[in-house]
Amino acid sequence: MAGGGFVAARGGAHDYGGGGVTFSVVVTSLMAASCGLIYGYDSGVTGGVTQMDSFLSKFFPEVQSGRKGARSDPYCKYDNQWLTAFSSSLFIAGALSSLVASRVTRKIGRQAVMLLGGAMFLAGSIINAAAANIAMLIAGRMLLGFGLGFTLQAAPVYLSETAPARWRGAFTSGYNTFVVIGILSATITNYFTNRIPGWGWRVSLGLAAAPGVIIIVGAFFVPDTPSSLVLRGHPDRARAALQRIRGHHADVDAEFKDIVRAVDEARQNDTGAYRRLFSKEYRHYLAVGLAIPIFYQFTGMIVISVFSPVLFRTVGFSSQKAILGSVINSITNLVATLLSTFVMDRTGRRFLFIIGGIGMMICEVAISWVMAGHLGKHQGVTMPRSYATAVLVLICMCTFSFGLSWAPLRWVVPSEIYPVEIRSAGQAMSISVALCLGFAELQVFIALLCAMKYGVFLFYAGWLLIMTIFMAAFLPETKGVPLEAMQSIWTRHWYWKRFVRDTKHGSQINSISTS
Repeated sequence: MAGGGFVAARGGAHDYGGGGVTFSVVVTSLMAASCGLIYGYDSGVTGGVTQMDSFLSKFFPEVQSGRKGARSDPYCKYDNQWLTAFSSSLFIAGALSSLVASRVTRKIGRQAVMLLGGAMFLAGSIINAAAANIAMLIAGRMLLGFGLGFTLQAAPVYLSETAPARWRGAFTSGYNTFVVIGILSATITNYFTNRIPGWGWRVSLGLAAAPGVIIIVGAFFVPDTPSSLVLRGHPDRARAALQRIRGHHADVDAEFKDIVRAVDEARQNDTGAYRRLFSKEYRHYLAVGLAIPIFYQFTGMIVISVFSPVLFRTVGFSSQKAILGSVINSITNLVATLLSTFVMDRTGRRFLFIIGGIGMMICEVAISWVMAGHLGKHQGVTMPRSYATAVLVLICMCTFSFGLSWAPLRWVVPSEIYPVEIRSAGQAMSISVALCLGFAELQVFIALLCAMKYGVFLFYAGWLLIMTIFMAAFLPETKGVPLEAMQSIWTRHWYWKRFVRDTKHGSQINSISTS
């Protein structure tokens, strides 16, 4: 809730005094955003490891032998459910743990939840690096998933509650920036460990311990958010934390009073957060809060991110060149993410959703067209090198559109739209749905690629058309609106206003400008 409030004023809204960017809020936000390293490193390392010969020969020899004899259908080289279970098991564990984390957060705070998440991720990485069989691999992946679920539940909301409202998008998208840095780090690691015969995969999986250590150490140096401290009955500590992140000379009286007021209202409705989430009064929050993670999964980019080395092997690159292609793709993602961080608080969220959706849709149609015309033709296992390069370029262009829009906004918008009384429950619901769908998608993608072939990208392009129309019609603009006054965007929306109950904040609603 300490999202940098506004004082209502005629004709607009103004920042609280001291609501600007301070050194303390930057350092605090960087520490919290670094939780994204966990998600990013795992996403980047998994796809590279699953096509390494040393990894396949130890755990999945049937995939390795079948890949060499798959001349009849190049789309089916990696179709093995145990292999995809290695990738997807993390997501189902994360979905379950995120629901538990929402309750734990209300008891011990967001900072402590991030610490627990980092510890579980560290333990999982050690087990994976030492794995002697598939059971150990899956057990390690499940522990990684538990850590991921805890940090995903806490970190984006932590950022949203501490950042100044005017720059909340940039600060919250910092989480995604670290996700992309984690992906890039993992793909570079895979590029070098792939050259190590026999045990290179252990180095790739074991280095996941590094993000876990960073989270554990960083969590000791950041305070909990003012909202979380007030909610748990520590108003003095909350005020001190707010003063620290706003600056020692800032006047935080008005903002702190708004935080206390919002939390007091939340306490009056302290029970049944999940039940209220499904009531008519909160239907608009739930609809948008769930639509974003659901649509996110159907962009097709999560499987491109995880399985990009596998895709590049499918179209004809060698193992080393496939990983190099993933490195190039990760660099593209990082550039787009940094650009999005600088522009989203100027252009707004909805504009980026629309532009990014259109860009991804065009690229995925083009990828499907190239693969349909040139992969597996004339009894060839791979496509001509020029067309394989074209697939790499199109995937990078698709990734750029994704990194500019859905990748960062997937974390920004759900973390800022929910009121405080359902914020933990709403965030947990959004994350749980996203991770459940991520599990299902990763589990079936290779089978879909085998069955639908190039048509799988047309499937995702169709979804991109649907979600772009939805965002244009139903997403209210949230840029620059403080968390305390977020209800104003719903009362002005052409459709959602019918679900918004008039409250005592009505006098403030008309004075908030959402331009």
